[in-house]
Amino acid sequence: MDRGNNSEVSKFIFEGLTQRPELQIPLLLRFLSIYVVTVVGNLGMITLISITSHLHTPMYYLLSSLSFIDLCHSTVITPKMLVNFVSEKNIISYNECMTQLYFFLIFIIAECHMLAAMAYDRYVAICSPLLYNVIMSHQVCIWLVGGVYMMGLVGATVYTGFMLRVFFCKDNVINHYFCDLNPLLELSCSRTYINEVVVVCLSTFNICIPTLTIASSYIFIIASILHIRSTEGRSKAFSTCSSHMAAVGFFFGSAAFMYLQPSSVSSMEQGKVSSVFYTILVPMLNPLIYSLRNKDVKAAMKKLLERRMFW
Repeated sequence: MDRGNNSEVSKFIFEGLTQRPELQIPLLLRFLSIYVVTVVGNLGMITLISITSHLHTPMYYLLSSLSFIDLCHSTVITPKMLVNFVSEKNIISYNECMTQLYFFLIFIIAECHMLAAMAYDRYVAICSPLLYNVIMSHQVCIWLVGGVYMMGLVGATVYTGFMLRVFFCKDNVINHYFCDLNPLLELSCSRTYINEVVVVCLSTFNICIPTLTIASSYIFIIASILHIRSTEGRSKAFSTCSSHMAAVGFFFGSAAFMYLQPSSVSSMEQGKVSSVFYTILVPMLNPLIYSLRNKDVKAAMKKLLERRMFW
């Protein structure tokens, strides 16, 4: 990203999660361990699905795409944050900041719509099982995943394009641990009304539409589950749905708290805490939730480990 012609600021300084020196190393170790689990979990999920033939289905194709998004999403944010814990000054150049913002937005928007695509896939599988292979064909899956990334690219380009027009003149201290929309707008020396409208409108679309899709899908899914006669089958289905809904709730709830509140009401300190959920914790939790609650993934993992032991 080229530096905006109207901006006098050439670099920014992150305030980070905390200003207390005694917390820097404990937080570094905690977030480093979370990032390691995130990388291992998501790379493991992608690898397992790619090498296991009976997992080559639409559901797992979407799940591996979610793992890729989570891996990239976390990598855009966490390594820089970890370096900042041990740096004397948490500095990032203007160009690096805009680049981080752009890629962060691509993957955060893509994750919103990928979760909606996965909920739709489960709706078709449970409510129309006989038509599943027709409705969720290989071509449809490619179109869904392509559409998800297109949404991310278009949304990120619009957001970042408007941000490049913002004038930064003196204050360059970002009250956050990465380059995000609202903390950057707080530093602007120019009017940000249009930017704030764009943030609210696009955030409403990218959060509310997928949320409504997911909610509608799960309403129909739960209605179908209630018709299952087997108590054991019903409890297993509810258990799986509840874990998926918890992951979705964490992600969309924290994102909505950050982006859908008016700037006059929102607190950046609270925003930083909510950002930890959707930028760091959710990418770690997703592979755990979608694997530990899935008997096919556990069986494939067990078979792979047994094969490794005999080599």
